[in-house]
Amino acid sequence: MEKIPLTRAGFDKLEAELKHLKSVERPEIIAAISEARAHGDLSENAEYHSAKEKQSFIEGRIKELEGVISLAEVIDTSRLSGSIKFGAVVKLVDEDTDEEKSYQIVGEYEADIEKGRLNIRSPLARALIGKVVGDSVEVRTPGGEKTYEVLAVSYA
Repeated sequence: MEKIPLTRAGFDKLEAELKHLKSVERPEIIAAISEARAHGDLSENAEYHSAKEKQSFIEGRIKELEGVISLAEVIDTSRLSGSIKFGAVVKLVDEDTDEEKSYQIVGEYEADIEKGRLNIRSPLARALIGKVVGDSVEVRTPGGEKTYEVLAVSYA
């Protein structure tokens, strides 16, 4: 199996979610199923079916998180430097609009474009790997070709 790269913060967040699901969500849903079952006829019991559906989701998420955590390769980004690689915080400027953006290149399970965390498998992240401050990067996006200049690279 292929290792899954994660930052320390991303790994800790997944572990916390798994712990919450196992220690809080799972017992709550078991209690809800038990209570719904006590209401009688299960074939027409919406509470029971809803609780069973939620239980299925929780168990699926637990299995997914356990799988990711078992394959995780936690990369200590504080020890990295130099060109852009996994974990880098990259400040870019769009050469067409002069709009500046910052992204951290992270694994797919911790990616969140709204929070500036870019999936390492995304076209932009792949184009940035190996670049240094001052380099220009051309990326084909759904909106067309974009050109960015790397303004800064740091590691948290």
